[in-house]
Amino acid sequence: MQAAQDLRSRIRAGDFGRPTAGQAPGFVQANLVVVPQSAAFDFLLYCQRNQKPCPLLEVVEAGQVEARRLAPGSDLRRDVPRYRIFRDGKMVEERTDVSDLWRDDFVSFLLGCSFSFEKPLLDAGLEVRHVTRGSNVPMYRTTIPTRPAGVFSGPLVVSMRPFPPEAAIQAALITGKFPEVHGAPIHQGAPEAIGIADLSRPDYGDAVPIHAGELPVFWACGVTPQEALLRAKLPLAITHAPGHMFVSDVREEDLPFFHNRVR
Repeated sequence: MQAAQDLRSRIRAGDFGRPTAGQAPGFVQANLVVVPQSAAFDFLLYCQRNQKPCPLLEVVEAGQVEARRLAPGSDLRRDVPRYRIFRDGKMVEERTDVSDLWRDDFVSFLLGCSFSFEKPLLDAGLEVRHVTRGSNVPMYRTTIPTRPAGVFSGPLVVSMRPFPPEAAIQAALITGKFPEVHGAPIHQGAPEAIGIADLSRPDYGDAVPIHAGELPVFWACGVTPQEALLRAKLPLAITHAPGHMFVSDVREEDLPFFHNRVR
């Protein structure tokens, strides 16, 4: 727990502003979506209808800033390395602190992130290319539609990690044990089959090389709601910047039991 708390302290102090892949290994990381209470039910329904890209870990009540289940003592206004601000269907800025924007009617949603299953991949001896390179994971907008809910709709976004075929099978088996953080991949190989024209030009994050004989393997991604926010055109909403996650105090191995705990 100390590693996660130390990282959040550094983020809150402004001493860490990079993507969180590979940071505080073993601790669950989460995507953040903050919407006005008037849109919160629609977004909750959107998560329920699209559990693969939007696996819900915690909902923080209107006006509250502490993720009490995931990280007691946390402050969602300051504990993410970089935030994105959406106004009227446009992403208008990124910043490291959103305290001055916070409203009493904001409801916060924390969704599982695939960074959380990367330590098990590494522990199995698999290379996670963006971790090796110290870069952000590549993420792509697909032509796969999500199921709409109220004002929220849009395409599925995926993250990509390349593996040789046998390692790709192993990666699928490992990540399938973590449905709370996107679980098994949704596709491998043939990126054009899901509407990705050029792997060297991700819509979010950084491109990574794919070596001869490797397959691109794609997981549902928690950046999907950001595409939905562009279409929802809410007057104001806040998310994490892609790859800059909220790091919780929950251990990866405790995820299967997390939802059964009463707090």
